[in-house]
Amino acid sequence: MAPLPLGDVERFQQVRIVLIRVLIANAAVASGKITVGLVTGTLSMVADGFHSAMDSASNLIGIIAARMAGHPPDDDHPYGHRRFETLATLAIGFLLLVAAWEILGSAIEKLTTGAAPDRSPITFVVMLGTMVVNAFVVGYETRQGRRLRSDVLLADASQTRVDLFISASVIAGLVANLLGVGWADALISLVIVVLIVRAAAEILGKATPVLTDKMALDPATIRQVAEAVPGVEAVTRVRGRGPADAIYADVAVSVQPAITTAQAAAIAREVSERVQSQVEGVAEVQVEVHPFYERPPDPAVIIRAEADKLGLSVHEITHTQVGPRHIVEMHVEVAAEQSLRQAHDQVTALEERVRVALPDVAHVITHIEPTEGSSGTAFHSTGALGQRESALKVARSLFPDANWHNPTIRPVHGGYALSLECTLPGETSVREAHRIAEQVETAIRANLPHIQRVTIHTEPAEDHSHS
Repeated sequence: MAPLPLGDVERFQQVRIVLIRVLIANAAVASGKITVGLVTGTLSMVADGFHSAMDSASNLIGIIAARMAGHPPDDDHPYGHRRFETLATLAIGFLLLVAAWEILGSAIEKLTTGAAPDRSPITFVVMLGTMVVNAFVVGYETRQGRRLRSDVLLADASQTRVDLFISASVIAGLVANLLGVGWADALISLVIVVLIVRAAAEILGKATPVLTDKMALDPATIRQVAEAVPGVEAVTRVRGRGPADAIYADVAVSVQPAITTAQAAAIAREVSERVQSQVEGVAEVQVEVHPFYERPPDPAVIIRAEADKLGLSVHEITHTQVGPRHIVEMHVEVAAEQSLRQAHDQVTALEERVRVALPDVAHVITHIEPTEGSSGTAFHSTGALGQRESALKVARSLFPDANWHNPTIRPVHGGYALSLECTLPGETSVREAHRIAEQVETAIRANLPHIQRVTIHTEPAEDHSHS
């Protein structure tokens, strides 16, 4: 029978219904044994009845767990409550081990004392009736467990199967005793212990990986599905955890740096949808998007990105190779009103980030200077205007097809800061626009040393035409 495409709430409601029915059946078996034992005065039957009643504890554990596991995600359990089912499965596995220990103790006692089992006819009848009920329960619970993909139902079916083994061993022991082979009863009990321990190991083997966040899916399958999505250059990480039918996957993919955030979001959605639809058992996929570089990115780009994370502005970045290592030197702008200690702490944090991002860097030299706020207005002295026009000529000589306009210049400590706008065709990639701006900025600073800072704003021709 194929598993049903049910939501967790509905599925666990059906699991509870199955467990309640099994609990009723087990309670009927236990009460029948106790009643017959009391009427006939067979103490061993009464004891076995109470043992069956104690076995119903696994049903109660499953019912409680199914009720809790069916709750939707909330603030305290953002991934849902499915692990309550896993905990119940684990508990049932331990109950099986307890049962195996009790049977082992009973078998050893029989071997050492030679105690004979009760051979009254009523014992055969009750045990055969118990086996019929238990066989029905095992079959029913196993079918429903597979249909509903419920580990707790399958574990509880194994618990009931143990009772079936015990009843069979009792009958086999009685027959062996009638044939004069008294030791066979204890030997059969030892075989049952082995079967129970094996069943418990299977249950614990399914529950433990879920609780310990063992990898729950095949990374190669996820990679194959994700890499087939247009725009995905590479899959850099695949993780998955949870039960086999409700896996939470975490996938990191690389895309071209020039694409827009909207395109990156669309690629991430497509990866998520394909993984969920093509990989069985995946309930949710978190996709993380990173830029893909065919060659190592410019260290200056990495340093600016690290500064952005701290809300800092950097300029005059130099990257000098000294043997196998590098030395980075840069100017860092901080708020003018803060203390030197505060500024030093900010810059130290940036230096640490740069060393992590660029492992080849041996030393980072930073120059702290105040951010020019509203006082940095355009400057119109003869020298400043000459610098501005010269910078504009440099830009136009390098890229004459670009529309360079709105140059402004203002004084900063020891020189000038220049801003310049550039209009490019709308289909120009972000990578190409960045390359143009970087090349012009470098050329201006190299040819005009008094201009210490250059800010170039690139915009598409369509937007500029409407401005």
